[in-house]
Amino acid sequence: MPAKPSLTINRRLNAPRAKVYAAWTDPSLLSGWFGYPQIRKAHTELDVRAGGRYRIVMFGEDGAPLELSGVYREVVPNEKLVFTWAWGGTPDRESLVSVQLRDDGAGTLLTLMHEQFFDDAARDRHNAGWMRSLENLVQFFDGKE
Repeated sequence: MPAKPSLTINRRLNAPRAKVYAAWTDPSLLSGWFGYPQIRKAHTELDVRAGGRYRIVMFGEDGAPLELSGVYREVVPNEKLVFTWAWGGTPDRESLVSVQLRDDGAGTLLTLMHEQFFDDAARDRHNAGWMRSLENLVQFFDGKE
């Protein structure tokens, strides 16, 4: 059976690992950088522990609700998060996200791997979204440390 599509993205952030980890695990910080500017985040719930759930509700430009949810599979504070990823409209297409953080001088090297996509088109759409979100995260930290 062929491997399912995946993607890997690396970004260097001008912040220590603890602050980058907080940007992923504090709902108020996550809402500050995650997604596209035209998508309004309405609600973010994060129960950051192995077995804990997360849920993010957003509204697109057309006002349609977009719900993203999953379960944290692995949580290593300031080092690693692994969680499932499913959109409300396609829960049968669950995928897996891993975020690893490593020291890089005074900053942090973030490696994001998103695996087990349904098809290449889903991977490509998520790649575009992650590229935008991670650019937002880079900008979020510029000038803060």
